Amino acid sequence: QVQLVESGGGLVQPGGSLRLSCAASGIIFSRAVMGWYRQAPGNQREWVASIYTTSDTNYKDSVKGRFTISRDNAKNTVYLQMNSLKPEDTAVYYCNLNPRGIVPGDYWGQGSQVTVSS
Repeated sequence: QVQLVESGGGLVQPGGSLRLSCAASGIIFSRAVMGWYRQAPGNQREWVASIYTTSDTNYKDSVKGRFTISRDNAKNTVYLQMNSLKPEDTAVYYCNLNPRGIVPGDYWGQGSQVTVSS
């Protein structure tokens, strides 16, 4: 069955960096589009970034230039490198399999808490 297992969240000061990882199993990863979403308290879950089978990428405007999504097909893993973090980036981050545009696919990781605070 499909499994997405995340790691790498935590507490970081404003301006700091974190990297999230999402390891996939039960799929042919190289053929999968992968996405990252986030949900802040009291807000709806929102799309953050996607990476395609070609390794082309798309980003939410507010994270462009600060976040980088990447993939390692040999490790069946997608990453989200987050730099210059801001308090408004605080959220639970989820990886997602085969989003269509900003609309998520059916499978989610378990979620990783990212807290940006001094």
